[in-house]
Amino acid sequence: MTRQIPWRKPIASLNYLLTSHVWRQDHNGFSHQDPGFLDHVANKKSAVVRIYLPPDANTLLSVADHCLRSRNYVNVIVAGKQPSPQWLAMDAAVAHCTKGAGIWQWAGNTDGEPDVVMACAGDVPTLETLAAVDLLRRHLPELKVRVVNVVDLMALQPPGEHPHGFSDAEFDALFTKDKPVVFAFHGYPWLIHRLTYRRTNHDNIHVRGYKEEGTTTTPFDMTVMNDLDRFHLAGDAIVRCAQVGDRGEPVLKLLRGKLSEHARYVREHGQDMPEVLNWKWSG
Repeated sequence: MTRQIPWRKPIASLNYLLTSHVWRQDHNGFSHQDPGFLDHVANKKSAVVRIYLPPDANTLLSVADHCLRSRNYVNVIVAGKQPSPQWLAMDAAVAHCTKGAGIWQWAGNTDGEPDVVMACAGDVPTLETLAAVDLLRRHLPELKVRVVNVVDLMALQPPGEHPHGFSDAEFDALFTKDKPVVFAFHGYPWLIHRLTYRRTNHDNIHVRGYKEEGTTTTPFDMTVMNDLDRFHLAGDAIVRCAQVGDRGEPVLKLLRGKLSEHARYVREHGQDMPEVLNWKWSG
């Protein structure tokens, strides 16, 4: 309301930094298992609210710098406090955050029209998406994969709904008009559907997110229980690409076997499999 009072100077933004989040339940248990705060914030006035999901430390620095300099906003930043991979150099991180979302050419395997778009928003979803892309590139190298990362969640809305919203042309340039999109999201899947429902290609977007499954367990097991893990995401891409045909069946069998192996290992050892704990981007 201060914007409507001519004598009231701009006030510092309310910056909400959420660091203990749903995907890391190895100690906290159910006390942290509700990402619905994002849904609540997204319902507020678009002139005021902003939601940021930086995927690594450098994007977090860029987002935090922007938010701390801003006025008259409510900025929500979601970034876990556990060690995680660094995906972008500082200059690239600033450029990426300035755009709000973008194609990570280095992560995909095509500069042209993809067969499938692997999208992600959030630090853990980004990690699992890139691990899924790594699997696809190794086992189905002929499948053309594009990786899209979203930092500014409100960019998914049309510009008439939010000032940060992408135009239809900008949205289609990222997600295509008709190719399948597997979207790994930090929160409840329905929020992505809600933000994009006015897009012409909304029906092509398949969202994986939190679905009320979890307990005090290992980090990777939390993603498996909610089908947000690398093996489910890679499988989603395969079954949605008809051109893969019979070549996909051995890979799907491999992915199902990895999920079974994980279930046994985590219950026997109380920690994630070494190939998960020690995974690094190989592209």
